[in-house]
Amino acid sequence: MKDGIVTLTGFVKRYVDSYYAEKAAKRVAGVKAVANDIQVKLPTERTDPEIAEEAVRALKRELWNAADKVKPVVKNGWLTLEGECEWNYQKEWAERAVRSIHGVKGITNLIVVKPKVTPSDIKKKIEDALVRNAMTDADRITVEVDGSKVTLRGTVRSWVERQEAERSAWAAPGVASVENKITVAP
Repeated sequence: MKDGIVTLTGFVKRYVDSYYAEKAAKRVAGVKAVANDIQVKLPTERTDPEIAEEAVRALKRELWNAADKVKPVVKNGWLTLEGECEWNYQKEWAERAVRSIHGVKGITNLIVVKPKVTPSDIKKKIEDALVRNAMTDADRITVEVDGSKVTLRGTVRSWVERQEAERSAWAAPGVASVENKITVAP
């Protein structure tokens, strides 16, 4: 680690191993950014149609209420999720559903969150959620709302606290995008 920047390198046999290595690095105190240069080297290659077929099944199984709105596209083992959903948790769940598919070298999640409702009190709901969340110091975070876009600013003590603030923003009804500009200053 240099100046709070961590670089992960090496080879793994599954994309999910690279994902969890990155997730673990983000939990370390003092980490400000992670460069994930881990490469996925598969012991046996799978064809793109095999991966796509399994991705469709995984989405139907795990995201049954929005699977028909999400389309997996596979090229050279790289899986891209396209489409739209109403809530951010559905976007995250779709990625989680395909993360451990054998043969996937990486995932790009292009699913667009298009909420059906856009309540005028998004900012208040997020601020209230930050106050209720024991993991965040709400006094050090400001919430800006422009339509259904939320921008978070401020300073927190850890990467986990930064992620919790973003999670709280995504949980508010009507949020279509969150820009997390919170900095980590332990």
